[in-house]
Amino acid sequence: MARYKELSSSELVRACAASKDERAWTEFIRRFQVVIAATVLRTARHWGEPSRSQIDDLVQDVYLKLCEDDCHLLASFRPKYEDSIYGFLKVVAANVVHDHFKSALAAKRGAGQTEALLDPVPIRPKTNVPESLEVVTQHLQLEQVDKILRQVTAGKDEGRKRMIFWLRHRQGLTASEIASIPSIGLTTEGVESVLMRLTTMIRGHIASSIPHCEVKVLNRQNRSNR
Repeated sequence: MARYKELSSSELVRACAASKDERAWTEFIRRFQVVIAATVLRTARHWGEPSRSQIDDLVQDVYLKLCEDDCHLLASFRPKYEDSIYGFLKVVAANVVHDHFKSALAAKRGAGQTEALLDPVPIRPKTNVPESLEVVTQHLQLEQVDKILRQVTAGKDEGRKRMIFWLRHRQGLTASEIASIPSIGLTTEGVESVLMRLTTMIRGHIASSIPHCEVKVLNRQNRSNR
């Protein structure tokens, strides 16, 4: 799988669309699970309060959608810029969720009795990127932050810890929202604890390159996680 980790997002998408190589799809899930899960959760909440099992099923539905008709959606994807796949996956995930709930609503009301539904609500972050991460990214590119993150999370539960970190800092989810994603498997307090430990460890790596007054801002980030 090492060679797939070296591919750009666009190259990885083409590799998955052109083959059924399990290693390519493993890298696809590792790289894009965060954005898919976050979009599913937020979109589902436009329709009510989804259960953990329902979120898990909807995430699987997104992958089924991407794989149907010999990966037609991925094969037809034409990126306008590098990493535009993230926006594409958000649209696909949101549409899968909306279609699911529209179908369920239509079934309840009976054929031909479905009332006009509101257009899908645009997906926007609920919160701005935390100030602490803004301070960091003034000095480090996200790739460098992720490199440090990989170092401090190496070993058991590396994937889950990285997902928690980026759901918070890229997707703007709160600790309680992250905890509601089935694959996380933690309580809100557990998510908060992970975020606090990761922040402390990352701060230790970058403290030498950031002025002390800015580094102190990182201590405040978890107060608004709930």
